Amino acid sequence: MAARPRLQDRECPLSTALGYVGEWWTLLILHDCFDGYRRFDQFQENLGISTSMLTSRLKALVANGVLRKEPYQDNPVRYEYLLTDLGRSLRPVIVALAAWGNARLDPAERSMVLVDAETGQEVEPVLVDRTSGRRVDGEDFVFAAGPAASAPFRDRYAGAGQRARRGTRGDSR
Repeated sequence: MAARPRLQDRECPLSTALGYVGEWWTLLILHDCFDGYRRFDQFQENLGISTSMLTSRLKALVANGVLRKEPYQDNPVRYEYLLTDLGRSLRPVIVALAAWGNARLDPAERSMVLVDAETGQEVEPVLVDRTSGRRVDGEDFVFAAGPAASAPFRDRYAGAGQRARRGTRGDSR
């Protein structure tokens, strides 16, 4: 049987991202980090995660440069896990996933909402293009092959803009 390719070895940037944060425990640990949790026991208590799973996920996050370890106690040595710049750059992803989850619930069923820290007013996050300010979650924006794309990727996305305007994907799927 052929070996399953690792997600990070695939050309698609989604595969690369999933290689960093593809497990749901990882996303929950990152959510805790954004809420100010830093220590192993805090993560474990809040998430109810096993010691071995938490150890594995934290090691992977450190190895991938999403978190860094810093000792906070000498005897025995204990570490805090702090977000790196790469880790902090994942905040919009966490916010978007939480908003997507909440959008499927009646407002009275939401256990967590995003609010403006100053006013306490609930906000609705949207993803916009930095240059135009236009929302990018609609059909006006499509994926296209980038400068490093392989021939199969260029073929996949050839004419992507034209197909989107016609409302077709250009294949039989």
